[in-house]
Amino acid sequence: AAAGAHVLHQPERGYGAACLLGIDAALAAGAEVLVFLDGDYSDFPGQIPNLLTPIAADQADLVIGSRELGHRAAGSLMPQQRFGNWLATRLMRWMYGVSYTDLGPFRAITRAAYLQLGMRDRNYGWTVEMQVRAAQLGLRGVEVPVDYRPRIGTSKVSGTVRGTVLAGYKILATLFILQVRKG
Repeated sequence: AAAGAHVLHQPERGYGAACLLGIDAALAAGAEVLVFLDGDYSDFPGQIPNLLTPIAADQADLVIGSRELGHRAAGSLMPQQRFGNWLATRLMRWMYGVSYTDLGPFRAITRAAYLQLGMRDRNYGWTVEMQVRAAQLGLRGVEVPVDYRPRIGTSKVSGTVRGTVLAGYKILATLFILQVRKG
């Protein structure tokens, strides 16, 4: 706030809850494109233009920054994260016909596309829900390579057995629930 940022406070725990609060504020301010990145130093904000380029060229509605396609610093992705991304993206390909390599947090989506999604998840399933709902609606999704470095601090998800199990369960459950519900 001291540096001029508009800081929001979300008392509810959960990645999705935090994102949804930020989205509401951005949409109220008139944002036409929403960009998401983690605030733990792992993403490179200087790569935001890479995510915006396919949208500006009208080639995509949703752009996922793929850590698998970019440069990953040693120790930046835990083995369980890499396996979980591999499994989830393979299931998405099989179930929804979309080809992704990552469920990465660094992403951009147009306002119009986001408003069609009807996002509901308030915790671990948020990223996969966005990608699946976009696929179900036939939105244009692409990936661009992004770099990734070790985070500052310890992850509540990949840094603990409990967090890894809960996140893995929620991501897989979200994939299958959205398949049954078809949105």
